[in-house]
Amino acid sequence: ALNDEQSNAVASVVASAAEFKPFLLHGITGSGKTEVYMQILQQALADNDGQALVLVPEINLTPQLEARFRNRLPHLPLVSLHSNLGESERLQNWRLAQSGQARIIIGTRLAVFTPIPNLKIVMVDEEHDGSYKQQDSMRYHARDVAMVLAGQQKAKVLLGSATPSIESYYQAKQGKYGLVSLMERFGKATLPEMTLIDTKYATKMKQMKGGFSVDLVTMLDENFQKGKQSLLFQNRRGYSPYIQCQDCDWIAECNQCDVSLTYHAKDQELRCHYCGYREGLLRRCGACGGTNLKTMGYGTEKLEEELQLLIPDARIGRMDLDTTRSKTAFNSLLAEIQSGNIDILVGTQMVAKGLDFDGLSTVAIFDADRIINFPDFRAHERAFQLITQVAGRAGRRDEQGQVFIQTNQPSHRLFQFIQSGDYAALYADEIVEREGYHYPPFVRLIKLTLRHMESNQVEKAAHELGAILKAKYGHGRILGPERPLIERIRNQFVMEILIKLEKGVSLAQFKVDLRLVLDELPSKPIFKGVQVIPDVDCL
Repeated sequence: ALNDEQSNAVASVVASAAEFKPFLLHGITGSGKTEVYMQILQQALADNDGQALVLVPEINLTPQLEARFRNRLPHLPLVSLHSNLGESERLQNWRLAQSGQARIIIGTRLAVFTPIPNLKIVMVDEEHDGSYKQQDSMRYHARDVAMVLAGQQKAKVLLGSATPSIESYYQAKQGKYGLVSLMERFGKATLPEMTLIDTKYATKMKQMKGGFSVDLVTMLDENFQKGKQSLLFQNRRGYSPYIQCQDCDWIAECNQCDVSLTYHAKDQELRCHYCGYREGLLRRCGACGGTNLKTMGYGTEKLEEELQLLIPDARIGRMDLDTTRSKTAFNSLLAEIQSGNIDILVGTQMVAKGLDFDGLSTVAIFDADRIINFPDFRAHERAFQLITQVAGRAGRRDEQGQVFIQTNQPSHRLFQFIQSGDYAALYADEIVEREGYHYPPFVRLIKLTLRHMESNQVEKAAHELGAILKAKYGHGRILGPERPLIERIRNQFVMEILIKLEKGVSLAQFKVDLRLVLDELPSKPIFKGVQVIPDVDCL
């Protein structure tokens, strides 16, 4: 049975006017958004020929959602579409969708290009998630493509999230999207209680055990003794982010990218997470030849190892890309968690996205500072989203959950928003800065990325292109060129130019004009061999 908020949300979307208008469902974690999805689907597909497209940000979310839909809506044939399927199975599901036999299609971003002849409704779960943006080859945002697709077929659109993107919430506030809200957890569940742990103070008082504060270890141990499950979140896989020589400070780096190599203890090797380069574990420093090498920082592998030493009787599992590469590995790990065979789960951001664990009562954020202090105008928005989503895995049933956040800066204003779960306050804070500094949703962004094997060549080309664009479109719209945070990837040096388009400028016409400028570049000697990649509405 739905509560009042859920009933109002279903009624609002189902009864929406015939003209195309997306709806944003802003529902806090544990408020029952999935139940709302199923009720809307049931009513929207009451006709015998209607079809629905349900998008999820991660492949690993499809099994749980698919099982729920099959259980609740057995009369509606369902297929899934994602890259983990074999080619024959994916083709079969694609044909079932194309023929109209499949009534519900659940998939990741690639599913948005499936031919669905009788589309009645599109749902985009966790609409804020960056995984919907295809960053390589053909660039597109599945959420935006889905809305174009729905507009063409006059289908309903529902965007769902506990932490909507600032851009989507702005559109809802402006009346361009409908807005329905679920501000209470379903049933007797309440939002978890959040506690900040000051690691700077704990270090000063000698209350740290490795990277863990004594308070955090105590809380995790107490939760284990009660027979409850805990989740430890660290958004960095591997054992250690880098290996450093203690004599000369040399750091092992990738020979193709300007990044450090991550140490993976299980395979005894160093890996680059950008280009895939691998090499065996080093025994000597690459600069001074010394043997005093030390692993620095914490990845999920190291946290798993240290926790096992600190709480030896606990059964500890790990959920990251390394442990869930195959479909069977992920499903078996889920089954282990649900059956209670894992006491403490260490995981990366994949644990933050829509997963529902009955026995999970405590969540710990190992290093919140790394999430907040990132050089990007969306850093605070993304930190709020990620920490709130991870925290939302705790206490989703009758007992209130507990969340512990380790940080060096507990007075940071972002933690006030996170602790109170006040998305509206975050939005009000962010929207003022976005408007003042001319960032989305008040402008449209186009990023031009230039790549070349020679650093001097790409730098000269970038400055030449910047001068051309500034002369044509004005200095106020063009930022850069600048070197990005990582200057070389796969042996190609990178420069970036950012274009800001204010309201009132036709994006379609600007893209046509920009395309003409870019098409003329290969004829200029300075751009020989330089790759120029445009990215509209970059993330």
